[in-house]
Amino acid sequence: MNKVLDRSELEAMVKAGMAHAKAHTIEKAAGVLKLPAQNYYDPAIFDAEVSRIFRRVPLLLAVTAELPKPGDFKTMDAAGVPVLLTRGQDGEVRAFVNSCSHRGTAVATEPTGNARRFVCPYHGWTFTQKGELMGISSAEDFGQIDKSCYGLIPLRVTERAGLIWGIIDPKSTLSFDAFLAGYDNLLAHFGFEDWHFFESRVMPGPNWKIAYDGYLDFYHLPVLHKNTFGEAMPNQANYYSWGPHTRVQVPGRDLLDLDETPQADWSVEDMLKGVWTIFPHVSIASFQGGGRAVMISQLLPGDKVGESFTTQMYLLEKAPTSEQAEEAHAQFKFLEHVVRDEDYSTGFRQQVALKNGGRDHVLFGENEGGAQRFHQWVDRVIHTEDDQLEALFAAG
Repeated sequence: MNKVLDRSELEAMVKAGMAHAKAHTIEKAAGVLKLPAQNYYDPAIFDAEVSRIFRRVPLLLAVTAELPKPGDFKTMDAAGVPVLLTRGQDGEVRAFVNSCSHRGTAVATEPTGNARRFVCPYHGWTFTQKGELMGISSAEDFGQIDKSCYGLIPLRVTERAGLIWGIIDPKSTLSFDAFLAGYDNLLAHFGFEDWHFFESRVMPGPNWKIAYDGYLDFYHLPVLHKNTFGEAMPNQANYYSWGPHTRVQVPGRDLLDLDETPQADWSVEDMLKGVWTIFPHVSIASFQGGGRAVMISQLLPGDKVGESFTTQMYLLEKAPTSEQAEEAHAQFKFLEHVVRDEDYSTGFRQQVALKNGGRDHVLFGENEGGAQRFHQWVDRVIHTEDDQLEALFAAG
């Protein structure tokens, strides 16, 4: 990265974590939160979450490394909306509703690819990388229309810190700056714009909030993951927040090791350790497997209250050698097992028990401040009208 970034906020978090590590304490929430159990299985609540959260706030749709070259494109379903992302010949990333202006079918059907133009597979209407309608099949027979009025429907996107956010409501005017609350400046320290996209997969999961809860606490690590990696892990964490976004960090040995190093020599890699979550649906966790790596988990609701889908993306700081690629495959496979067979398997059982077990609420302790804040933001966003949404995020 050529850009010199301000380290002071990262350094302040390190110092705060050190103080807690030395005192064997954590920053606790004000009290225990009781959350209605029906929040995890009520279809009406789920519908409100999809329409009032996922279709109104910026979603992390892609990483820069997925669309590195002009012409690269990606298609996806984002909370029921078909989305087409493409990088133009001018280097800009654009997003559209993936729907032909003739009859509405998808104009791009491959998950990824490279194209200078998009040709609808139904009748052959052709669109530019900027979404403009450039060609109508048998135009002389079709009749007269103003092609400038029939381009693809654009969606607002922003590319920052090697990450691509988009809002899937074409009418939204919500500011990305207000929503991100400066969090993108912290994520910029990773330098993701220069990282290598190694591998991805899609994993089915339980209700999206049940799945997401697991990314927001370390309380479960030594218990649920005792047979994989958790036995040596603490169950404590400190939480740092920017608007609705949260960093989860263990106040442990790594921080005390840094205390023995001059502050000017603290590496950015060490200062970034932990889990960085992006409201409402993304987790970024650091690993070593094929070199310095992260797994970005992009979690989206399914069609029903009890369904979600997580796209796991494994990124490497540098393109791997053949030996590093083997290590990366092994690490990514291990993480698949941990999430699928431990986290999400537990979540599916939790979902059944909550729906049918007669329990009217669940608890989040004072040591689970990240999840408390997340659920409070879910409630706040759902109950905030469009014209007040920007003020909500701006206020933090």
